[in-house]
Amino acid sequence: MNNKYAIITGASKGLGRELAFELARRGYPTLLVSSTDAVHAVREEIVNKYSVDCQSFIVDLSDEKAVREWAESIAEEYPISILVNNVGTGGSRAIKTADMDYLLRILHLNILCTTILTKSLLQNLQQNTPAHILNVGSMAGFTATAYKTVYPASKAYVHAFSKSLREELKGTGVSVTLAAPGAMATNTEVSARIAKQGFFGRATLKSTSDIARKYIDGMLRGKRQIILNPLSYFLTKIIPERWRIHLLSRVVKREL
Repeated sequence: MNNKYAIITGASKGLGRELAFELARRGYPTLLVSSTDAVHAVREEIVNKYSVDCQSFIVDLSDEKAVREWAESIAEEYPISILVNNVGTGGSRAIKTADMDYLLRILHLNILCTTILTKSLLQNLQQNTPAHILNVGSMAGFTATAYKTVYPASKAYVHAFSKSLREELKGTGVSVTLAAPGAMATNTEVSARIAKQGFFGRATLKSTSDIARKYIDGMLRGKRQIILNPLSYFLTKIIPERWRIHLLSRVVKREL
């Protein structure tokens, strides 16, 4: 049984929940953190099903101070060998009608939380090698898109941060993997919203359990980047940027 812990953010639902189950299935004790108390039910499920140590924490992951304080306390108490920066948020709104709280929440969850946790836990990870960081970006991070604006920009940050950090940590025993998922059936609301995008949205929709297994496999192998939508990724390479922006923006506008 592994005695070094894996942290999963946004672990109360969707991909985060499936990543937590996948790590527990492989014998990793887990620290689950979420902004909602639903994370406690996930903890109970994991303990009952896999009989591994699992702790759950409610932290406002959009609050910079709260994230920093939690990370510092965890670093002092637990040996960490895996950090999964999964938490994030997005949506589709015209920038003119989007309220400031909506925009700032995207920036805080997608950028600040990932950065703060990585910085705060890095020394712990380096003391418990081999160690792994899995940062969940998005296919949206490869192309700017109208009516999402801040979201793809925030995921582009995660992409650049992950690749830069991987280079910086070469030879330290800590690998950094970027996961770039496309559409995921995380809940009925998200699935319905993606379905409005038409054929393109439905064609790229994938189940979270299958995605989680492949992401953990790739992370443990030390992969640089995990792309499960090869056709979508290929199109980002061959279609000129201005065409991609125009076409994707037309698709996303259907969600409004």
